[in-house]
Amino acid sequence: MALEDFKEALGLLRTLPVLWIPGVVAGLLTACLWIVLDTSGTFFASRLVILFALVVLVFVTGMLAVIKKGEGSIRTLVTEGVRYYFRVLLPLVVVVFVVTMIILVIMMAATLAIGGTPDMSLLAVISLCILIPAFLLTLFTDTAAVFEDCRVFASIKRSVTLASSHAGEVIRFFLVCVATCFIVIFGLMIVWEAALYSKLEPLTAYNETQMAAFTPEQFMTLVGHDGIWVTAVVSFVGVLILLPVLMTYKTCFFKKIAGSVPVIIQQQAGEYDSKGRWYKY
Repeated sequence: MALEDFKEALGLLRTLPVLWIPGVVAGLLTACLWIVLDTSGTFFASRLVILFALVVLVFVTGMLAVIKKGEGSIRTLVTEGVRYYFRVLLPLVVVVFVVTMIILVIMMAATLAIGGTPDMSLLAVISLCILIPAFLLTLFTDTAAVFEDCRVFASIKRSVTLASSHAGEVIRFFLVCVATCFIVIFGLMIVWEAALYSKLEPLTAYNETQMAAFTPEQFMTLVGHDGIWVTAVVSFVGVLILLPVLMTYKTCFFKKIAGSVPVIIQQQAGEYDSKGRWYKY
């Protein structure tokens, strides 16, 4: 099922070119964020991350609505994105808040139990053990909110129900996503290294001690101004490809596992007369 849905997603991207717009927007914002990080440091970049994420969410939400309708223009993408915006945003906020609180409580409990600062590597492992299941269980909150018009807690419940009842298929879906990311990122890394080979060549002469002491600031100085722009372009291309492909794939997968639930209408006891009028007992 996972590969069939992936092929269906690629077909949708061919027939609905508007689905690439969120990737273009997110790619441009990612490239801008990288340039701001280089020119102004982490202070401004860290604040722009949240703003850019909120902007991208409009287009991603509109993308889901366009797939739901099976057709649409850029105007439809934006208007539907605004229409479903808070219906998608609020469940994400709830999930992030709950997961963050769980991790904080575990950290506080570990600190009190040990009586000092706990091992950070152990806490990192515990956090991953919480984040990965939470991510998989709540993966379809946005698609449930748009495709089934679910509200905040209903969309979370719907996602958890689907993911838990189709656990094996969701894991296969996740593995296909990981493989797709690996292929795209690995290919772009080869292009990036080829474009900056002359600047990166001195690193081949570094020993382990020098590499361990190598800082991001030294890396920025090493690649220079040209390297910053090459990295921005590569980041743009990566997000341009991955965001539309993965989101369309997730939507196709959601439609497959969600299926169609027939509406059952319970009729009261009675009968029709000769003129077709209904009389209940």
